Amino acid sequence: MDKIDKRNRLDEAPFSYRVTKNNKLFIEYYGKQVRILSGKEAERCLEKIKHAEDEKAVQLILAKITGNFKRGNERS
Repeated sequence: MDKIDKRNRLDEAPFSYRVTKNNKLFIEYYGKQVRILSGKEAERCLEKIKHAEDEKAVQLILAKITGNFKRGNERS
């Protein structure tokens, strides 16, 4: 995992997620919603999260799901 997260950004746990009653998965980055998953895609992601070995692995899974959304032109 050291080669993937060279700057240790995932140690800060920037990603979080919520699951609703109807099995939708809301992924947030520093409290801002960046992705919503539903249906089979949400089920697959929840299964991966459930089997993750530690919190950093969960953060990596969430980072991969969201993709490359940071381009440098976002406003905070």
